[in-house]
Amino acid sequence: MTRPIPHSFVPDPQNGRLLRDAFGRFATGVTVVTAATEGGCAAMTANSFSSISMDPPLVMWSPALASSRFPVFAQARHFAIHVLAADQADLAWTVARNRNALDHAGLSANAHGVPVLDRCLARFDCNLFAMHEAGDHMIIVGRVLHAQITEGDPLAFFGGQIAGIARG
Repeated sequence: MTRPIPHSFVPDPQNGRLLRDAFGRFATGVTVVTAATEGGCAAMTANSFSSISMDPPLVMWSPALASSRFPVFAQARHFAIHVLAADQADLAWTVARNRNALDHAGLSANAHGVPVLDRCLARFDCNLFAMHEAGDHMIIVGRVLHAQITEGDPLAFFGGQIAGIARG
């Protein structure tokens, strides 16, 4: 089996699509982040989630500064990160298109009043630990106050596509 010849480049504004395609070669999980607002539930689909530390328990995610949803999450002192299951692609796309998609979904709230999904592979209830500006995104670090897990196959993002992955 022959491997394709790699395409090398120096990232610049004229080849942003190539850089996005290169970033897309890294498969990530898909999450929905929620926060409480005066008007209801703000939600954002994000694939920029990562664990950082066990002691203290820290996770991070990274919304775009230019996102219309950014101000809500930048001000949120508590938020929940939900790791989606393979059969939740429709939910991921619905939230990606509409920040208020979960407003009338009958969600329960965690101990800090953050709307939470009843079903997902994992949920991390967090309080804001730190924020770091990083280019055109903000790295939001949360301290995990409570977590829950369940069994199932993950939803993944790869090459600009969302798809379920069956564990072998």
